[in-house]
Amino acid sequence: MNSKQQKNTIDLVNKNLAKRYRSEKRFKAYGIMSIAFGLMCLVFLFTDIIGKGHTAFLQSYIQLEIDLDADALDITDASDANQIAAANYMGAIKTALRKRFPEVSGRQEKRRLYRLVSSGSGYDLRKMLEADSSILNTKQTVWLIADDDIDTYIKSAAKDGQKFTGRMNEKQQQWVASLDQKGEVETRFNTVFFSNGDSREPEQAGIRGAIMGSLLTMAVTLILSFPIGVAAAVYLEEYAPKNRWTDIIEVNINNLAAVPSIIFGLLGVAIFIGMFGMQRSLPIVGGMVLTLMTLPTIIISSRAAIKAVPPSIREAAMGIGASKMQVVLHHVLPLAMPGMLTGAIIGLAQALGETAPLLMIGMVAFIVDIPGGVSDPATVLPVQIFLWADSPERAFVERTSAAIMVLLGFLIVMNTLAVWLRRRLERRW
Repeated sequence: MNSKQQKNTIDLVNKNLAKRYRSEKRFKAYGIMSIAFGLMCLVFLFTDIIGKGHTAFLQSYIQLEIDLDADALDITDASDANQIAAANYMGAIKTALRKRFPEVSGRQEKRRLYRLVSSGSGYDLRKMLEADSSILNTKQTVWLIADDDIDTYIKSAAKDGQKFTGRMNEKQQQWVASLDQKGEVETRFNTVFFSNGDSREPEQAGIRGAIMGSLLTMAVTLILSFPIGVAAAVYLEEYAPKNRWTDIIEVNINNLAAVPSIIFGLLGVAIFIGMFGMQRSLPIVGGMVLTLMTLPTIIISSRAAIKAVPPSIREAAMGIGASKMQVVLHHVLPLAMPGMLTGAIIGLAQALGETAPLLMIGMVAFIVDIPGGVSDPATVLPVQIFLWADSPERAFVERTSAAIMVLLGFLIVMNTLAVWLRRRLERRW
């Protein structure tokens, strides 16, 4: 090769290298742009959810002086629990509102006046009287939960000065302003949101029932899915012969991991409810349905963790006389457990956010009472969010976003726990 040909070859190589470098830079730029776009969407999503939901953690209260007169409440025996439960508490609240605003007249105006406080405020008075019957026939200064329209109006004024009137008229706005001027309106941390179950009234609605339902459902899922998944993974990796049947099983497990979750809900309806006659809307049924859904994930992650154990561990154990079961139980499983736990937690985090399979088994029912066990009717947090998102009231919009924030908090904690366990327990070879 002469010098001229060599020079042309070098020029061609340099040209191709320059073209390759430009392609690599473009590819790198596309990656950075994709990550930036994803982060921007994530920031937008979190900003929207937090912006709409943070006010749900606050609740407006109105102060009233209420006369707990026994005759007005229709109580003749303060020791009778039935009379305490059936007393006319809303009548006492309405009387206190009329005394506070004596100028109000007419049936329509009085109805609007009564809407200043929650229609469930009577239950708060009942709880007070049940806790201390000595307050009967006394006047008590009580802070009552404001109605959802009043609550939204007060919080919108405190937020940006632009008052959201909604269904309020001018008279109601004047009454709220009068209460505010005398310090009879207060905004506090919304403990009701975390202590109550679901309710038709937004100001009385809470997520405690949904959280308990989710915890009970996840407990059933963990108890069933983790042992079964680990046992299946151990058998397939350590004991199962390599033949056509095990190949079919492995293919089906991988396919089941990609099956839409609603299919597992249909399976649960057909088997647990249709065949075994179990009741709908029970955490035990929901847990079994989610077990079917999470088993493929746990089996796949557990098999990967078992495969990651070096063969030298097995060979060394068998070399000193350990049986196959001793090798698996005493050496392989302890070393593979971090990966198994990580897979189980990720599978449970996925199950925690599922809605479709639980809708199929009836966990969409309106449940007010807090479930006390796996056999009590319950709903779960994602389904509760689904129900609230369909409600027209503005106050349910902020509670929906707040419930999403709580659910995201649980998911972040579970995934952080999975990462921590992985790093804390894993061994590098």
